[in-house]
Amino acid sequence: MRPFLLIAGLCAFTSACSTAQVAQVQPIDGVISGQCHTDMVRGAVGLAASPGTVERARVDSDSLHVSVVRGTTGQRAASEPAPASSGGDRLTIETGDTNNITAMRCS
Repeated sequence: MRPFLLIAGLCAFTSACSTAQVAQVQPIDGVISGQCHTDMVRGAVGLAASPGTVERARVDSDSLHVSVVRGTTGQRAASEPAPASSGGDRLTIETGDTNNITAMRCS
């Protein structure tokens, strides 16, 4: 009986410790201005567009909103303007075929 209780207790203990909890993403200075800028999130290009990465990019870019779209960077015509690196309150994240971040722009 004693080994059974020991094993049951050990299983309960290890399962409680292995539960991953994701903390809410907070801005470094405590305030999101709502004026999008991509200079602080350029390092996210190439990473997987997981929910955590997308939210961290939104907060670090000071954006109030974020959109994830299938990439169009390679299809942009030469006459179209370059993506905005600042302005607006929305960060748009473009993804590639494998859900990796390929580009970011503000709007």
